[in-house]
Amino acid sequence: MVSIDGLGGLWDKLFAAQPDPPPLLVLLTAAVALVVVSTRVPWRIARNAVTIAHEGGHALVALLTGRRLHGIRLHSDTSGLTLSAGRPTGPGMILTLLAGYIAPPLVGLAGAWLLGGNRITLLLWVAVALLLAMLVMIRNVFGVLSLLVTGGVVLAVSWYAEPQVQAAFAYTGVWFLLLGGVRPVVELQRLRSRGRMPASDADQLAGLTPLPAFFWVTVFALVNLVALGVGALLLAGPILTGAGITL
Repeated sequence: MVSIDGLGGLWDKLFAAQPDPPPLLVLLTAAVALVVVSTRVPWRIARNAVTIAHEGGHALVALLTGRRLHGIRLHSDTSGLTLSAGRPTGPGMILTLLAGYIAPPLVGLAGAWLLGGNRITLLLWVAVALLLAMLVMIRNVFGVLSLLVTGGVVLAVSWYAEPQVQAAFAYTGVWFLLLGGVRPVVELQRLRSRGRMPASDADQLAGLTPLPAFFWVTVFALVNLVALGVGALLLAGPILTGAGITL
């Protein structure tokens, strides 16, 4: 059995604030995330994390709006599919479709808020909890493996790594979600302009509302850019503090 002292130690480990990371770490992790997002092969590998957040956004909003979630599939080409049942029109369906492309930067923004309070271990454990919750709804082998590997890596870093390693991992991950949420929107519009994504989230939203698909692509882009800007300010806290600037 777990002792009271053990639970207290676990609680302290989870909610304790770590020291401010060096400003150089913040800059280097931002640079690493930017390189991954902007280069073809690293992006092709790491984009699966964005897909997890994208499909997780669809799933969460479907549940919150009263839809019945049937399952999530993640594919090796970094595409995904979330199936839910309910009214095919109306606010619930609109919000569910809207959630996908804006979910990764919003998750990144929530992570930046936690990092702004130096709750690095808490951030990592929340990430593990969300991945485990999503695992219940995965309906294909690649999706299960993808979540198990991702969650296992995050859990191992949160439990065994030194504080500086935890900080580097957490900052890189949050920067990646903030930056990585922008590129899929650009890719979406590029593919749409070539007629290669006629059933995209934006086109489905256009079919449910009087607004054109390009309007919804613009909404995705604006939300993601605002999340990136606010998240960057939160993550830049150690840099601003070192420069004697307070927000």
